[in-house]
Amino acid sequence: MNDQEIMENLLMTTKGVCDLYMHGAIESATQNVHQAFGTALTDSLSMQEDIYQKMSEKGWYQTTQADAQQMAQVRQKFAAN
Repeated sequence: MNDQEIMENLLMTTKGVCDLYMHGAIESATQNVHQAFGTALTDSLSMQEDIYQKMSEKGWYQTTQADAQQMAQVRQKFAAN
């Protein structure tokens, strides 16, 4: 496994953890539990951002510019609803 694959795995794992913490916060029955999940989510989102930035700097996370026409169509679709 090379460095890029390790970073991709870390990013996917961190994203999954963020999803779990978010649902934990949403479903929590008490303020203490909600706060614990919320804090864990904030920390995990920070880690996810750090991993993304490092991958982006190395060219391992490519993004593409969204098509302006498609964005306009989506805006119109949701504005109508």
